[in-house]
Amino acid sequence: MDKKAKKRIDVLNVRLQKLRQQLAGARKQMDEPAEVARLEKELAEVSAELEKLKGS
Repeated sequence: MDKKAKKRIDVLNVRLQKLRQQLAGARKQMDEPAEVARLEKELAEVSAELEKLKGS
């Protein structure tokens, strides 16, 4: 794994952690149900990219 891929993995891990916190907060408030769906979709996309990078 090259340096660029490792940096991208680090960035994605930080982003995943932040998204999980936002999702937990959005589920507690439920002011905007669309926000929960958006965050879940974004979380899935980031997770997929992270798995792809770790696999290569």
